[in-house]
Amino acid sequence: MTDNILKKEIEKQFNIIIDKSVDVITKEELKEKLRISINKSKPLRVKLGIDLTAPDIHLGHTVVLNKLRQFQDLGHIALLILGDYTTRIGDPSGRTKVRPKLPVEEIERNAETFREQAFRILDIKKTKLVNNSKWLEPMKLEDIINITSRYTLAQLLEREDFSNRFKNNLPLSIMELLYPLMQAYDSVAIEADIELGGTDQTFNLLIGRDIQREFNQEPQVVITYPLLVGMDGIEKMSKSLGNYIGITEEKDIMFAKIMSISDDIMFDYFKLVSTFNISEIKKMEEEVNERKVNPSNVKRKLAKDIVEIYHGKGSGQEAEKIFNLKFKSDFFDKEMIAKISRPFNLKTRLFKNEKIWLIKLIREVGFAKTNGEARRLVQQSGIRLDGEILSDTDLEFSIDEIKGKILQRGKREYIIFI
Repeated sequence: MTDNILKKEIEKQFNIIIDKSVDVITKEELKEKLRISINKSKPLRVKLGIDLTAPDIHLGHTVVLNKLRQFQDLGHIALLILGDYTTRIGDPSGRTKVRPKLPVEEIERNAETFREQAFRILDIKKTKLVNNSKWLEPMKLEDIINITSRYTLAQLLEREDFSNRFKNNLPLSIMELLYPLMQAYDSVAIEADIELGGTDQTFNLLIGRDIQREFNQEPQVVITYPLLVGMDGIEKMSKSLGNYIGITEEKDIMFAKIMSISDDIMFDYFKLVSTFNISEIKKMEEEVNERKVNPSNVKRKLAKDIVEIYHGKGSGQEAEKIFNLKFKSDFFDKEMIAKISRPFNLKTRLFKNEKIWLIKLIREVGFAKTNGEARRLVQQSGIRLDGEILSDTDLEFSIDEIKGKILQRGKREYIIFI
């Protein structure tokens, strides 16, 4: 291969890999790894670790899974690490308290489901799928001491969530401190060249680089990608928060869930999980901002596109027809509506078990920006609770009275109180 051809191939692969990324640590190392890989026809070993706290893959997972598939298409080896052992510890990233422990049987069931769903995205023939219990479970105490001796407490406390909990005298267990070290050792065990992850995993991924050096391995390149915000428009998409859109959900439910996301985050979905190219997305975004098109019509394009990725050609149009049928009138099926409703945590947002004024509640959930706007919605019969129109602007509720119920604005926006 001539130097010119080699240079062009490196640039081509580099640009594909860093597309949509947030951080690449480091770009120089990535280019060098690509140079050696292409020149010697030796594929890179690209790692993605997944904990098994829930069985289903949702759209948030697909951001990095699709990137891993791109590596496969470029001829590299995808190493999908199922954290059946580290899930027993629980990833403390972003947590203010210890995660509840999952039974081993539940973790095994989650792993089975995850394997099946992952190959809707990844090429099964080009994927090495490994449970990290393979090397972590047989470890003796001296092996664990060997790993922990290579990293200091001060280094671990540089991590913001650990530091905050330590400073505020919140529980921080030794078990949780072990988690990033165990995840890092996965990179040693499989000799990873590159590790992918969301931006919330940056600290853990960087420890992988440090631990590899300690075990005389060349450090992995770390590449992070954006987190997809969930249906609530606030937290990252998560099964445990109930704000997720699963890739195996029925096409009509998937369509309706996408239609329920706010206009503010719609274009994040376009950029991260749709098949539209950046020029198409920019054009739609400009048209929405200039009020040339209705945001709802643009969101329909997004919903149809995502449904067709996971349910096949034509399924998006079928899902839209079902959506129109169900939502064109006063149709209300609580079980179905609950699946597409954005969750609203009453205790987190209202704090005390006291009465709350309906008008304030409408503002709290984001259905109105002012008391006047909220009053008009009620007066115009635009607010329902579990399908029943609320017409009294002086109504008050306790948390117990509305928990588990669905607050509805118009025919398209739903909040379920949890």
